[in-house]
Amino acid sequence: MMALQVAADIGGTFTDLVFRFPDGTLDKRKVPTTPEDFGRAIVEGVVRYLAQRGLDAAAVTEVLHATTVATNAILERSGSKVALITTEGFRDVLELRRIRIPLSYDLSWKKPEPMAAREFRFEVRERIAADGSVLVPLEADTLTAAIDAIREGGIESVAVCCLHAYRNPAHEQAIGDALRRALPHMPLSLSHEILPEVREFERTSTTVVNAYVMPLVRRYLDDLRTRFAGQGVQAPILVMQSAGGLISARAASHNAVTIIESGPAAGVVAASRVARASGYPNLLTFDMGGTTSKASIIESDTVLRASEYEVGSEISVSSRLVRGSGYLLRIPVIDISEVGVGGGSLARVDDAGALRVGPRSAGSVPGPACYGQGNEHPTVTDANLVLGYLSGGSLAGGDLSVDVDLARQAVERHVCARSGISLEAAAWGIHLVANSNIVRTVKTVSVERGRDPADFALMAFGGSGPLHAAGIARELGVTQVLIPPSPGVFSAFGLLAAEIEQHGARSVLCSTAPEDAAHIASAFSQLREDILSRLAAEGIDPAAITISAQADIRYKGQSAEITVPFDDSRIEGESLRALEEAFEAEYTRTFGHRDLSRRFEFVTARVVGRAARQHPARERWLHDQTDTARKAAPRSAYFGPQHGWVQTPVLSRQELTDAPTSGPLLVSEYDTTVVVPPDCSARLDASGNIVIDVPSGRRR
Repeated sequence: MMALQVAADIGGTFTDLVFRFPDGTLDKRKVPTTPEDFGRAIVEGVVRYLAQRGLDAAAVTEVLHATTVATNAILERSGSKVALITTEGFRDVLELRRIRIPLSYDLSWKKPEPMAAREFRFEVRERIAADGSVLVPLEADTLTAAIDAIREGGIESVAVCCLHAYRNPAHEQAIGDALRRALPHMPLSLSHEILPEVREFERTSTTVVNAYVMPLVRRYLDDLRTRFAGQGVQAPILVMQSAGGLISARAASHNAVTIIESGPAAGVVAASRVARASGYPNLLTFDMGGTTSKASIIESDTVLRASEYEVGSEISVSSRLVRGSGYLLRIPVIDISEVGVGGGSLARVDDAGALRVGPRSAGSVPGPACYGQGNEHPTVTDANLVLGYLSGGSLAGGDLSVDVDLARQAVERHVCARSGISLEAAAWGIHLVANSNIVRTVKTVSVERGRDPADFALMAFGGSGPLHAAGIARELGVTQVLIPPSPGVFSAFGLLAAEIEQHGARSVLCSTAPEDAAHIASAFSQLREDILSRLAAEGIDPAAITISAQADIRYKGQSAEITVPFDDSRIEGESLRALEEAFEAEYTRTFGHRDLSRRFEFVTARVVGRAARQHPARERWLHDQTDTARKAAPRSAYFGPQHGWVQTPVLSRQELTDAPTSGPLLVSEYDTTVVVPPDCSARLDASGNIVIDVPSGRRR
């Protein structure tokens, strides 16, 4: 029986499917996303592909999935009705938040509404000290009153976060036991299970977000499994985490907060694999789909990760420099910044006459104006169609019809008429404004971390990324752009490249002096045991598991720490000194100086358990007829006032060679179009990536 792996990534406009056969052959499909029922597009797309290839449903042995269900629930505020049980006196932690706000001088800014309304935040009398000792025993009457109010309030999910539960979870465990007895079917999120780390706001926020999305994620994954089973597909479902590893659907249903950024993470995993194989150790990644654009960074062949993330704001980031407009999550996450600019982002002229792009999107339904599905407002895709970058007639290999006249009418009616500029100037302006928003996003993972973008290559993917990559690279001072094979389904491909992972963390809060080595070693030992047991519960062979360690370190007296790698195999004075040196090197790189006091604090121990997966020795993509080297007619494309309209050759990827072909040039593929401006050139490297050489023109 053939073993077929299926990878599915839900986007705002398209759902991307990649199929991998045992011999390493890769095939792809793009199907319109079904926002009213996300799972339907996946199941119907897979079933249709199996029928086209004459394959039995039993051939599918594994379904790998990146989903936006949790993200959309937060953005649309469509999650569960949540109650919070917390220590007496800490009811308002979610509203007090932190001091940081995104715009210091914006007097109209309002912080986001807590996901647990105040009337559903209940205090219980109990108190555990910072050292884990019990100051006030849990009072049963206050807990009973909270449970009664939860029962009567129509609550759908409960979060429990007691002070210092990361040190001693006894009271949280007792509250959880009482809730399970009184409300046996109520979904529970206990902070010592979700985030056993110091800081009450971060721990409360993360636990409440988990409670908010957990029932929805659980229903979605259960429904997806049932639908596949109804079609004869009995394969297990693995879900991508925000940190770039896979977990079972069962684990994702319990710890739903870990999969909020699963789609963007999959793209970075794919970029890391391709970059390593192609010899590009330092890389900025740029993923532009239908509704958002994402940026991340790979340095010395290592994906940079963070321990915090903010979601639900106009720009979702892990950077500490932009904070306050979303919901803070303290979870392991690939360092990704995200902005609401994609192919379906709506363009408009505001009351002051300025051109704006995003964050509102036309999505897949009704989609851009050129789709002819009822939207009359222009989008980035409409602008790119007007500029000649996209071919009028169809997208996605002919599966989606587009009408250039509808795109022109939308731009003329809503931009030209309000601003008094020409059609090409309006479309070019939409393209540039989108680029500007994306450049700001790329800088949050590079410049704000002390990295110069000019020292990196830029890898662009997603259905819209290759259309904008060269212009964005120019603004950043990047001179080399990489477009990997099948860029429009690249994140789905990343699911096939990922490993199974489990993450563990525990706050330690001690010095880095040798006398605290035993305390630190104990924390790492317990974390290793926990990770091994969790992976064993997933059926993973212990021989296939590798465990790596990290430590959160800060200067004593500071409130923020930096995560650095740590060898926990032998924790003693020498290894702790090496840890201090690694911390200071990263601190200096990020902030440009170091603290002369050289007093350190060990904050949190972290471990990651990875289970190796079997991958084919070689992989190759099947090419659709739109990817083959058939000569397409040149078309006129607009490259700004400097170049104007230029008759531009249209080639396939297979027509490029290792010798540079001068722009202007359009490379047409099944899942995207690559734009090579007039002063750039394009070539193929040994791994099949399109390399665009961009002349350095950054203003310093």
